[in-house]
Amino acid sequence: MRLRGVVVALLVVAALVFTALPPQGQAAPAMRAILVLNGTLGDKSFFDSAQRGMERARRELGVQTEIIEMGYDPAKWQAGLEDVAANKTYDILIVGTFQMTEFLQAVAPKYPNKKFVIFDVTVDYAKCRCGNVYSILYKQNEGSYLAGLYGGLMLKKKNIPGMTGTKIGVVGGLDIPVINDFIAGYKQGARAAGLDPNRDVLVQYAGAFNDPAKGKEITKAMYRQGAAIVFNVAGGTGVGILEAAAEDGRWAIGVDSDQYEIFKAQKPAIASRILTSMLKNVDNSLHRALRLAREGKVPWGKAEALGIAEGGVGLARNENFRKWTPADVVAAIDQAQRDILSGEIKVETVFK
Repeated sequence: MRLRGVVVALLVVAALVFTALPPQGQAAPAMRAILVLNGTLGDKSFFDSAQRGMERARRELGVQTEIIEMGYDPAKWQAGLEDVAANKTYDILIVGTFQMTEFLQAVAPKYPNKKFVIFDVTVDYAKCRCGNVYSILYKQNEGSYLAGLYGGLMLKKKNIPGMTGTKIGVVGGLDIPVINDFIAGYKQGARAAGLDPNRDVLVQYAGAFNDPAKGKEITKAMYRQGAAIVFNVAGGTGVGILEAAAEDGRWAIGVDSDQYEIFKAQKPAIASRILTSMLKNVDNSLHRALRLAREGKVPWGKAEALGIAEGGVGLARNENFRKWTPADVVAAIDQAQRDILSGEIKVETVFK
């Protein structure tokens, strides 16, 4: 009787395993991932980079992807996220930016069998049951150190057209920790280039990530105050920063994406004034997260910070960079990057 019971049990297990497998010749169901944006595509920067990551995951990993744009009205974000979480079919739901943190902390515990990813910020794991959430942070201070060093060194190359003035600038979208982390690294890099951050680095906040007119106004004022290069840390507002550089014949450093490559085909006049961009590789990080998820290797319930070593940040080295950047500046950037990797340079951060 005991042997017969064991045999029956084994047959039941085998049947369950068999029925759980896809029919012969049929692939297992593809992973489904939804990216929910608290904004819209077309910012030429942060959200567009996220879109590229989703497209790469679809193309290279076979992930079924969907992108939902909730617009810029914060009053709609929580309800929008809750609606997607409750009514859409997905394996992984992805959101980004600090503005979505509390909403995700409220939603994720309601769906313990689902997985969530948040980028550019971390949930507070001590305050929420978020064991199903993976948080992606970026060491934007490291990439911005390189941008500040680069700007400070390029400022001294007076043979470059439009490299007039004695200052560099940075325009932030909002006065918030993640933006101030960019600025901390930028100032430290400028100091390494021989500038006085308190005197030679102009800093101003636009108050929004989707106001190009304000970005242009601030940037033109910085050029009048003696800045030759302005660093865009303002998302969609930064389009105005880049337009100001083109209109005034000065220079800009882009952000998040390689903004020279984005603009060169349709708006070459703007592209020509972008010396480089501080890459915050949201695309790489989302592709990486979905690849790890497919492999069962995501550290759910934890946050990871991606810096230069992990390919999370860096400087764009496109044809415009190569056209204008002297060999000694390239060598200095290369050495600084090695020193950051080795730990010889400790980049300041607002996050403790």
